[in-house]
Amino acid sequence: MATALSFKYDRAADILYIDKVPPYSEQESEELDDEVVIRLNPRTGDIENLEVLFFSTRLLREDCFTIPLKDDLRLMASS
Repeated sequence: MATALSFKYDRAADILYIDKVPPYSEQESEELDDEVVIRLNPRTGDIENLEVLFFSTRLLREDCFTIPLKDDLRLMASS
């Protein structure tokens, strides 16, 4: 079953949060290149959350940034 993504921007910390599930303390964290943090399910290793650090400064750059993840974007069925 597809999970909706939620996006939240913390202006004070300048972090964009992209969540499949609410973060929880048991998750493992790993920092990718370009100051992106992924939070992993400790049992399955699945990525459950992303934290894009210094998000507003990325918007001011002329080049775009990429996150080294595969996508599987599909529109969720409405209930």
